[in-house]
Amino acid sequence: MMTEIGVVMEPVPQCSAEMASLIEDMGFDMVLCPDTQNLSADPYGQLALIANATTTLKMGTGVTHPVTRAAAVTASAMASLQEESGGRAICGIGRGDSAAAHIGKRQATTEELRNCVLTIKQYLRGEAIDVGDMQSPIRWIDPEIIKPVPIDIACTGPKTIAMACDVADRVTFAVGSATERVEWAMHTAQEQIEKTGRSRNDFKIGAYVNLICDHNEKRAISMARMLAGLVAHFTAMKKAPTEHLPNQLKPITEKLQTDYDMKNHSSEKGDHLDLIDDEFIDWFTIAGSPQKCIDRLGELIELGLDHIYLLGGSPIPEPRDARLRAMVEQTETFAKEVLPNFK
Repeated sequence: MMTEIGVVMEPVPQCSAEMASLIEDMGFDMVLCPDTQNLSADPYGQLALIANATTTLKMGTGVTHPVTRAAAVTASAMASLQEESGGRAICGIGRGDSAAAHIGKRQATTEELRNCVLTIKQYLRGEAIDVGDMQSPIRWIDPEIIKPVPIDIACTGPKTIAMACDVADRVTFAVGSATERVEWAMHTAQEQIEKTGRSRNDFKIGAYVNLICDHNEKRAISMARMLAGLVAHFTAMKKAPTEHLPNQLKPITEKLQTDYDMKNHSSEKGDHLDLIDDEFIDWFTIAGSPQKCIDRLGELIELGLDHIYLLGGSPIPEPRDARLRAMVEQTETFAKEVLPNFK
């Protein structure tokens, strides 16, 4: 079975559909858009347009969460996308980070995320949910007509990885691109699978991989700085355990727990980026030549990953449409010189 490789991209009105079509032409398998209302446009409108602009590309959220959308709202939106795309939707979901922080709310706990996922699955199977004084299905969803959308849980810490291995159709690690980090996550997942007895064939395991492919390594590392800070921050959630982290990551995580510049999350302007040196970027991100990308990505795929979602960079920080176009253009080197090795 070939590893599926997709691209995470910002949803940008009047631009997303055209860019997704290019991503499909480059040979990628899917495109995912984040659901973070204060930082980027709404994903669902753009995903529906992407569905109409493409034929084989899968599409979905990367990621939505239980904080701003009730389970019924997400189930309804995802079933709509599934119908519109002819069965190509993916529901990428996590605990919520920037979307929650920017409206003064806390992210969901692992248990809240688990309950939300189970509820979404019930709705997508056409089942009614007990809402106190009545049993309430989403009336228009018929699973005979609309195949239930696969639920893809993004996970960083040991508790969320274990939970995802219990309930997800797809488990996707967000632990950075260092081989030892993905190996740790895979080991954590395998321990849980052995404990519960769930068959490894019942679900897929993959990873969000921060990767910049550029013949100029200095330029690649500089583009990867913001990404490295953003993904390292996922290990630095408030009260997140740090004892399992390797020495390269632990001091940065502990600093980010108190010093992360959330108002500049996913921006080149974050004060926390001063903590991220070139050596850390080179370890935590895959940044450099096509051959380096082939070697490092190959190591990750050999660990048994079924899918990879690329978090790429853009040489243009503003405006949004130019940033997205430049990111897709930047991804072309990977598509031409790296992707064929894994297809």
